[in-house]
Amino acid sequence: MRNITLEEVSQTYGVENWGAGYFEVNRKGHLAVRPAENDPRAVDIKEVIDDLVEQRKLSPPILLRFPQILTNQLKKLHRSFSEAAREFSYMGGHFAVFPMKVNPRREVVEEFLREGRKYDYGVECGSKAELYAALSLQQSPGSLLICNGFKDESFVDLAMMGTLIGKRVVVVVEKLNELKMIIRRSQETGVRPIIGLRVKLYSRGSGKWASSGGEAAKFGLTTSEILECIRMLRECALEDQLKLLHFHIGSQITEIKRVKNAMKEAARVYSKVRQMHVNIEYLDIGGGMGVDYDGSKTTFESSVNYTPQEFANDVVYTIKSVCEDENVPEPNLVTESGRVMSAYHAVFITSIRDEIETFADDQSEVEVTDDDPQVILELKALYDDINSKTYREYYHDALDHKDELHTQFNLGLISLEDRAKGEVLFWEVCAQASRFARAAKVQEEEFDDLKKILAAKYLCNFSVFRSVPDHWAIGHLFPIMPIHKLNEIPTEYATFVDITCDSDGHIDKFVDLKDVKEVLELHPFTGEPYYIGIFLVGAYQEVMGSYHNLFGQPNEAHVIIDADGRYHITRTVQGSRVGNMISYARYDKDQAWENFRLLAKARVDGGLMSQEEADALVKRYEEGIKLYTYLE
Repeated sequence: MRNITLEEVSQTYGVENWGAGYFEVNRKGHLAVRPAENDPRAVDIKEVIDDLVEQRKLSPPILLRFPQILTNQLKKLHRSFSEAAREFSYMGGHFAVFPMKVNPRREVVEEFLREGRKYDYGVECGSKAELYAALSLQQSPGSLLICNGFKDESFVDLAMMGTLIGKRVVVVVEKLNELKMIIRRSQETGVRPIIGLRVKLYSRGSGKWASSGGEAAKFGLTTSEILECIRMLRECALEDQLKLLHFHIGSQITEIKRVKNAMKEAARVYSKVRQMHVNIEYLDIGGGMGVDYDGSKTTFESSVNYTPQEFANDVVYTIKSVCEDENVPEPNLVTESGRVMSAYHAVFITSIRDEIETFADDQSEVEVTDDDPQVILELKALYDDINSKTYREYYHDALDHKDELHTQFNLGLISLEDRAKGEVLFWEVCAQASRFARAAKVQEEEFDDLKKILAAKYLCNFSVFRSVPDHWAIGHLFPIMPIHKLNEIPTEYATFVDITCDSDGHIDKFVDLKDVKEVLELHPFTGEPYYIGIFLVGAYQEVMGSYHNLFGQPNEAHVIIDADGRYHITRTVQGSRVGNMISYARYDKDQAWENFRLLAKARVDGGLMSQEEADALVKRYEEGIKLYTYLE
């Protein structure tokens, strides 16, 4: 079998398209990762996994974190807005905040703040739990802590506690009653928080989350409500605390034109409020900057038709133009681009555990005799004579014979053994026809459908609902490929099924430059370790994942690359154990042990088990609480 070139691998899996300079195939045929785009240092992901499995005894699935990629994405965001400000002589600053809803893991948020101190970057929270955690984090004095989301009095009080300890907390008003509550608590406590107003724009984003913007959006104040807020603040002598206007038109905005339209409208709102002698300092443009998951650079839902630099250029230029037209100072810009900053840094690695047999797999040799029914004789003749010139005709004949086979069985004319023999022959003809169509590069719909039907189903040791919930819930695409054997020709078409007992636990949509593939090119499963990587899962997937079937968090490892190009596993985090998950479902561990012990005692009392056997069984049950929830 000939080796394939790196260019062919790139075309098959699209690494150069979606990898953003972080991923490449090395000379060993393994996938490698870089700490920054086009960095000369690269680490072999297969070597990292082998180290974790063989030396550190971690079982897949394993989530790999590369903190340097997170840091590099932050630098890229800062650089994009700095260059845009320089090019267009923009006088306002840029204050990014990391939305904790995107990935609330402490390691992720702390890494963002550690690097972000250089640029006065802060955090955004949308719940009391997120705010409580954020209040404990070390931020630079000039950074912001943005409080979005619907609020009750205890939420507002937490925000005021942040103000008292010296943080620049901005309480963003989502509805009028919130402002009344903020004013009342400010008067009662004497704390004067920074206040922001969330504006409901007419403009909408694009892609799956377009409905989160526009007039029917869940969040935001109408124009009349904004005017009422200003009146209320003036009446209570809190007008000087109104420092920020905020808007959000949706996540993963696919089309840059929608961004420009929103910026024009938002800049006009800002300008008009400034002209009312309200000293607004910040314009928070929300999140929405998208990630090119499939590498197509289009307006497709899993892609975007712009780069971070183009996004920054259009934001800065548009807002500056409107401010010049309205003769108002340019605001400091606040961005909440969590997806762009965190998506690339996490790679989920699972292993293939088995292959679920398809119709034409591992069938025993069919022996056909002259005594067999005519329909079986004709299927055998098709199987024996099919070739590159006749495969289309014979495939259509086989479809007719399959219908006849089932009709005769339903009429009681053939036996169950005859039906089984005929089905094996039918699927063997289909497999041959599919191979001939593939060799001829036929793109007809019927053979594309046949290819999907005949595709292998690889059983993966993971839960779709836990690790890539957006694929299950909204059909979002993630780059998926093997991390090794990439110098060998992938001869199988396959889809993935997970280990949950749910038919929705499967992946049968894959990224492609010009289309969405319904099967993925893979290598035959031989029983040897075969690792599959799911990429760009650092945004939303961890926090949105469910505990379906009580499969918990995967094992985790943090990897950095030193100046010499060597990797260091700085931290491993044990994945969820059985005990963790039964506690999550509100089972009491001690009560479970006691109930199991009583069941064993009843067996002993009934003379069905010895005391020694019962004690051993109870001990095994107690030790089971330490098991990894995934296959080991």
